[in-house]
Amino acid sequence: MQLNGEVCIESMGYVLPPETWTSEAIEKKLGPLYERLNLPFGRLELMTGIAQRRFWSTPVPPSEASADAARETIVRSQFGVGDIDVVIHSAVCRDRLEPATASYVHRRLGMEGHTQIFDLSNACLGFLNAMGVSASMIISGHIDRALVVAGENGRPLVERTIEQLLDPVMTRQTIKPYFANLTIGAGSVAAILCRTSEASSSRPRLKNGIVLTDTSRNDLCEGDTAGGNALEMQTDSEELLNVGVAVAERTWSAFKTEIGWDATSPDRVITHQVGRAHQRRLYEALGINPSKDFSTYHFLGNVGSVSLPISLAIALEKGEILAGHKVALMGIGSGLSCMMLGLEV
Repeated sequence: MQLNGEVCIESMGYVLPPETWTSEAIEKKLGPLYERLNLPFGRLELMTGIAQRRFWSTPVPPSEASADAARETIVRSQFGVGDIDVVIHSAVCRDRLEPATASYVHRRLGMEGHTQIFDLSNACLGFLNAMGVSASMIISGHIDRALVVAGENGRPLVERTIEQLLDPVMTRQTIKPYFANLTIGAGSVAAILCRTSEASSSRPRLKNGIVLTDTSRNDLCEGDTAGGNALEMQTDSEELLNVGVAVAERTWSAFKTEIGWDATSPDRVITHQVGRAHQRRLYEALGINPSKDFSTYHFLGNVGSVSLPISLAIALEKGEILAGHKVALMGIGSGLSCMMLGLEV
């Protein structure tokens, strides 16, 4: 994927839900399970590094969360709603199967008739995929500006998981596929992409990228609806980590060749935010200094497709990414698919 800095991230915005759920509070809800199986309290935060995650207090459709983040992005942008040529909704969560959730975002924002809409879904990699698609559409001349949005609400999954884990039939062995669900959070993020030459001031430019897919173990993390607003997911966390890191190693090797970097080149590295063990294993495998990492998992948890871009948005907001910096974005989604994209500021 050769983008050569022709497209930039013109603005980003995000929304954090108002409720904070600590790992300690979740374990208290699971008190009967912990006591029955003699599980040590504090293990959730100890094993993942996740102290808390955020949730909306009331049911919020993904399109509403995404539209709210889009408004934050447009406020920070030189462009208005009428300047957007395509809106792509890239989250795992959707309002419904049909129509596209992007259509609800379009309506909530009062967008114009010339603006295209579609959903792009690829587990936790969706937002990064949508950035790549948008950049390609801009370079090809099909569009001038794109709005990429994602809104994830993991509360129904966490609530359903707590309900399942409190079933007296659960054993130390049968609870394992559900543990990863307790790391999930909620939030929304959006970005406007345009030609670098069109931006009014210096913005992060999209350089080259690479995508690698290995579907041989696409059964390691599978999720689905469970009736009503409930969600279900089962994950072989240990094996998913092993296979995911192996895919990332191959992708990193190809990415370095594609972009002309080595392990010392990035000033900042932002990955999909799963937890402490994943970050440590990934950086060890790729030979990257972990001091270059910018993480949000400790206070946001795993927010699916929102995790990587919201971490990028917060890093930019906090001044953790400065003029002249090279930034490596490393996304991975169950399936498995890995995408790495370089930014230069």
